Amino acid sequence: MYDSIFTFLNRFFKKATLFKIMFNISPMYRRSCGRITFVSDDLHVVKVKIPLSYRNKNYVGSMFGGSLFSATDPIYMIQLMQILGKEYVVWDKSTKIRFKRPAYNNAHVTFEFNKGEITEIIEKVKQEKEVDWVKNLKITNGKEVVFTELNKTIYISTKEYYKEKRAKKR
Repeated sequence: MYDSIFTFLNRFFKKATLFKIMFNISPMYRRSCGRITFVSDDLHVVKVKIPLSYRNKNYVGSMFGGSLFSATDPIYMIQLMQILGKEYVVWDKSTKIRFKRPAYNNAHVTFEFNKGEITEIIEKVKQEKEVDWVKNLKITNGKEVVFTELNKTIYISTKEYYKEKRAKKR
């Protein structure tokens, strides 16, 4: 559903604008309390703010760890899907999360792919047919204080290979 809406609206708006707006109005993402504040025109940089509010405060007044996680969960996957295009399959495979200190104020996180990474992903997928790509993230106070560190593993393959692989498993 979201892909169809995105494809239609992409005729009228830039991808970066749609990425930001559609995430921020999506009911599933709104529940995380995260808000996308910036998306670069090439989609290589996405910034998220997770405001501390009554909706995500836990028993001791810090931000609920689930809110920190859920605000980061879908970004890399959908970001990479949009960068690579429809001929690739991209899935979130796993996340390792380490809580470093309680977040008693707003949290911030930046999702970034550089051009070299994108080129390397495309080349590895050509050679190996499928790749597990690990991205590291830090959720901070917007400065140097780190609340949470995450290692996200993203599965990437060509659509053709993915269909063949799934057909063999049936």
